[in-house]
Amino acid sequence: MPSPLDELPIRRLTIDDLVPCADLSENRGWPREEHKWGLLLTAGTGYGIDDPEGKGLVSACVITSYTPDLDAIGMVLVAEKYARQGVGRRLMRHVLAELGDRPVTLHATPYGRPLYEELGFTVVGRAEMVRGYFRPSGPAATVATRPATAEDLHAILRLDGEVFGRDRTHVITRLPAFADQLRVAEDAGGLIGYAALWPNMETHVVGPLVARDTETAKALVASLAAGTDRPLRTDIDVRHEELLNWLKANGLEPIAFNAVMTRNLPELPGDWTRRFAPLTVAAG
Repeated sequence: MPSPLDELPIRRLTIDDLVPCADLSENRGWPREEHKWGLLLTAGTGYGIDDPEGKGLVSACVITSYTPDLDAIGMVLVAEKYARQGVGRRLMRHVLAELGDRPVTLHATPYGRPLYEELGFTVVGRAEMVRGYFRPSGPAATVATRPATAEDLHAILRLDGEVFGRDRTHVITRLPAFADQLRVAEDAGGLIGYAALWPNMETHVVGPLVARDTETAKALVASLAAGTDRPLRTDIDVRHEELLNWLKANGLEPIAFNAVMTRNLPELPGDWTRRFAPLTVAAG
């Protein structure tokens, strides 16, 4: 028998929905993350279902699209009152129908993974979230870094395109305003890495983290950490075991694992060996 929830319209979200989206996050025990919601709702496309009682949102998610052919789904949330009633499945089916055959990726929690598998997603990797106060120990970083300037933006975009495998200009150009720090590493041949540090509630998130090698990634993280008194948080591709072990040896602790999943795509494009952490798992 059809549920009344099946009749609720699905609509596009805008930046005006930032507070209801943050309220929905809080309703499910997540941080409000208004700063991150603001980025996602302006750089991406939000979808949501309004509560029939006028109390915010029943459900929401955001799609971030990259040219020529990749979409990332994130922030898939259902209000506690409406959980386990098929609302999230309905919203996801609607979004996937809108995307058609375009390749899609997302980061799935263990709770959400069964639904995504049902919808045709397969696991292609894992990311480990670590969090804590960075307490440097051992030898200092051997790679020099510096604050990024406006003149670095073109080189950052070129490097990011190589590593990510798709054009993320509409997201990366927002980093100078979105992040509290943006740093680069270079050698005689040009840029070899960049990383941002952006505020999220009581933490600072490291991401994106793009680097030629692990030593460059370490140097970028250490230099970002030197400029904040907040705990760091980041999501590292588990294949970068050396960096993960170094972060844990320097004060960060494991929090959770997310499955990296794709649909209509056998593996993520780009060069994973230089892609250490995403901007946010909600945007790929």
